[in-house]
Amino acid sequence: MFTYQKSVEEQISPEKLKLLQEKKLRKQVQYMYQNSPLYASKLDEAGIHPMEIETLEDLQKLPFTEKFEIRKSQEDTSNLGLHQCIDSNKIIRIHSSSGTTGRPTYVGITKKDSAVWTDIVSRVYYTAGVRLHHKVIFAMGLSFFVGGLPLKDGIENLGATFIPIGTGASERLVTTSLHLKPDVLLCTPSYANYLADYIRSIGMNPRDLGFKLIGTGGEPGGGLLEVKQRIEQDWGARVFEAMGNADMAPVLFSECPAGDGMHFVAPDYVICELIDPDTGKVKPFEDGNEGELVYTAIDRECVPLLRFRTRDLISIKTGKCSCGSTSFRIRCIGRTDDMLIIRGVNIFPSAIKDVVSSFYPRTTGDIQILLEQPGPTVEPPLQIKVEHGINSEKDLSMLKKELEETLRAKLMFRANVQLVPEGTLPRFEMKTKYVKEIY
Repeated sequence: MFTYQKSVEEQISPEKLKLLQEKKLRKQVQYMYQNSPLYASKLDEAGIHPMEIETLEDLQKLPFTEKFEIRKSQEDTSNLGLHQCIDSNKIIRIHSSSGTTGRPTYVGITKKDSAVWTDIVSRVYYTAGVRLHHKVIFAMGLSFFVGGLPLKDGIENLGATFIPIGTGASERLVTTSLHLKPDVLLCTPSYANYLADYIRSIGMNPRDLGFKLIGTGGEPGGGLLEVKQRIEQDWGARVFEAMGNADMAPVLFSECPAGDGMHFVAPDYVICELIDPDTGKVKPFEDGNEGELVYTAIDRECVPLLRFRTRDLISIKTGKCSCGSTSFRIRCIGRTDDMLIIRGVNIFPSAIKDVVSSFYPRTTGDIQILLEQPGPTVEPPLQIKVEHGINSEKDLSMLKKELEETLRAKLMFRANVQLVPEGTLPRFEMKTKYVKEIY
């Protein structure tokens, strides 16, 4: 039975944690150099011998690993690529990334890797407040996607009751919830909104299902103030956000009941770095700093990665949280590969959604950005479809004007907002696609 109660940082001193990380890092780098053709080549080309990597500061000597390298590594092999470090007969399961930013990559785990993931996932949901007595409705897929079966393992390890509804089963979710009285719902923020609309369409109130805790992940949104407030208002439940990465671990960060950012819960398994996405220069983990998140595995057998660029742009929170944890916390601003540049201003779809959601119920919060040319540079005005609320028909010209003015005031770009009726834009039970290419 799972017994984790405190974060690793609270169990040992920062000095001892650093020593543990460095010990694991040295072992991991040597292991990868000996067993991965990809990393043997990368280190040789960089003129670095594994014995040179002794401290956390030495990480900066290592080259980054990019997503395209992983895809290329898997192109001409029947196994998991040139970064695979273990015999294939020791792989117990294979997962896939979502492929939203290109061809999916495949991720294998050994028994040890699975145990590590289970431990991390248990920490994530314990941090969020999931306990032995909870019944958890899982409204995401238990299929190839990495955010499925590993989450089941971690939640069951906590001793909570896991109810795998999956996707595309809103009617079953409602009837099951009415019968079994679960109190936790795990889904994407988009599906939380989609499901609330569905429940109202059948003459019920989302609060009738009795959820007290809603965990969101899989896409930005759960940490956006307006999006979060709408979900909490619809459901009468506390919303928390969790975040991970398919190539590293399903989840690594979790929001506690204090709601002041997502805590990093796995420093004994993964080392995080913050870098300037343009220069690659390392930035300190200081309060308010922003940058791209970089991961290094230090306890992985099958497909470990060194200095993997996630393309997740985050902001840092430090200092002791009111929950008692001393781990650093983050908010995800967006993805650098989703970013649009309009007259020199960086714009993230999640930020546009947050502004539009602030107009609820005059808008539903659903948006679709229409790209008339390849990004990331876009000439203004940016074309945006926005769903208006049912009772906003008499106010459309004023609503359009207010939306465009607010987007310009808050995000500093000029938009052309096209208002469409509620229910017009596509709904997604998994990751929402905010951008549509029409060129």
